[in-house]
Parts: sequence; C-alpha cells; structure tokens
Amino acid sequence: MTDLSVNYMGIKLKNPIIVGACNLVTEIDNLKRMEEAGAAAIVYKSLFEEQIQLESLQMSEEMEEFTERNAEMISMFPDVEHAGPTEYLMELKKARDSVSIPMFASLNAIEMETWEEYAKKIEEVGVAGIELNLYYVPSDFEIMGKAIVSEQLDILSAVRKAVKIPIAVKLSPYYTNPLYVIKEMDKLGVNAFVLFNRLFQPEIDIDREELHFPYNLSNSDDNRFPLRVAGMLYNNINANICSSRGVFTGEDVVAMILAGADCVQVVSTLYRNKIEQISAILTDIERWMNNKGYKKLEDFRGKMSRKNIQDPFAYRRAQYVDILMKSEQIFKKYPTI
Repeated sequence: MTDLSVNYMGIKLKNPIIVGACNLVTEIDNLKRMEEAGAAAIVYKSLFEEQIQLESLQMSEEMEEFTERNAEMISMFPDVEHAGPTEYLMELKKARDSVSIPMFASLNAIEMETWEEYAKKIEEVGVAGIELNLYYVPSDFEIMGKAIVSEQLDILSAVRKAVKIPIAVKLSPYYTNPLYVIKEMDKLGVNAFVLFNRLFQPEIDIDREELHFPYNLSNSDDNRFPLRVAGMLYNNINANICSSRGVFTGEDVVAMILAGADCVQVVSTLYRNKIEQISAILTDIERWMNNKGYKKLEDFRGKMSRKNIQDPFAYRRAQYVDILMKSEQIFKKYPTI
C-alpha cells in the first residue's frame, strides 16, 4: 500500500496535490468535485488590494455622477464607503466550510499596512495558512532590484509578525538570483515557497492596434525552471518546496518530487482535462511507485536533486555547453530540419 501523504507547512496532507488559486475555486460545486477527485488541499482565489482600490474608485465615480445637479440637492446618495475585503472574506469562509480538506488563502497587497491588515482578517476566517503573492512588474527605470527585494523582505517580516498561521510565498521567477531571495526569506520563518507565479503578459492585436491580455494556460514545458530550482533548493532551506506551473500529469509530479519538491500545485491541467484529472494524476503516481518499489514519497524525494546526483554539472551552465556540443541530437528529434 503506497503512502502519498506529505507534511506541508506543518500540516499533514493526504497526498502532494494542491489546487492552486484560480477562478475554478470560487464555485462550491467545483470545490466539492476537487475534494472528491482526491485533492489534498485548495488555495482560494487571490485577494488583490489593487482590485479593491479600482472597485472603490469606480463606485465613487458612479455615486458622484449626479452631484450638484439641482440647487436643492448637492448629492443624490449618502456617504458610503466601499466594503473593502468583506465580500472576499465571506466567500472565503463559505469555501472553507464546504470542504473538509485544508483551505489556504492567497493575498496580494500594495501598501505595507494593507498586507498586515488583510493578513489578520484572513487569519480570523480560520484558514489553514496564507499564501503571499510577491512579484514586481518592471515599470520604473529608476528602481534597483536590491530595493525591490528589500521591500519584499520587509513585507514578509511584517506579515510574519502579524499572524500565527503558516505562511507560504509564491514567487515570480524574474529575480537575478532567486536562490538568494529564497534563502533570505527562509531566514524570516517562511513555511513554504511556491515555484512560481504565472504572470499575465500582454499581446498586441495587430488589426486593432491595441494591447490585450489573453488568459493563457501554462504548458508542460513551463515546469522545467521550477524543477531546476526545486533541485537546487532541496536540503538547503528549512521551508517546504511546492512546485507550480506546467504540472499536468502524474509523471510531472513524480519528476518534481525526485528533484526535491514536497508537493505541487495544479491549475491549467484542470482547465484542460477537467477537475477529475486529479484522480488520474494520483493513479499515475501510485502506479509508478509500485513499479519502482517505493512505499512512500520520502523514499525518492530529492533523489535527483543537485545534492544527491553524481553529475556535479547537471544544475549548472556547463550542462548547457554540453548540450550545444551534442547538437546533432536535435536533428534526430526534428528530422525535417
């Protein structure tokens, strides 16, 4: 009998499959299907401070549209403030109560005070932990990378002091040295790192000559960088490692665990193959483990990490040079070139 259980952020999960934050989790029926299919935990859709600010601004503009339209009435509406994160917190609580597996929240704020305030409110809902989305979209030529990392470390330190529940950090891959950033965050008591966030990138409609932001799902090749980083992090940090992006099959999960990940997050495969794909993934993992004679995930976790493999160059640039020197292999794979 194979044991797929893992310890993630101090919480025992029945297997390594976590549903990542996405629109699918906002429907109670979907949450129940995820649990029935075998998901070990779910990350609820992110709370974005930026979205709340935009909604507040829109509401204010709509209420002021008829201001001072006649001499006897300055405003048609009483002074009303946007409810802030209240609606999100209510939906989060409903989601948490609808399933018996652990429910994590996801947060992306802007101001330091908001990070702390929203994290505290999320903790009060009773979730198992909170996932902080830390990323920076380059838009300012004057800000140095060091300043961005320093600000993120300050945010993390403040949230760590503000709440008692476990904290995971979901990172962008766009750091000069993600290993350094992760190591510094690990020192602050992060419980897990999620590798990595998938940012929406713009495309240009050349007919309309305008920007648009399509909802692009990840593909299987997207798991290569998370796998590489997981393989380098294994046994070098205290926090758990959760690989995200490009995880579609049981084979993808096995590869991540061999590299050193504790668990994975899945999203795109649920959109492409339906929620029940979770069950197929678990079946594939168990089949592979039985064929290999492994009884539990720890039997092979990190077996192919940088620490445990004999090839000292497998996770270094020297491997890139080796691939170039064997370029004839590409002609075998693509004989029509």
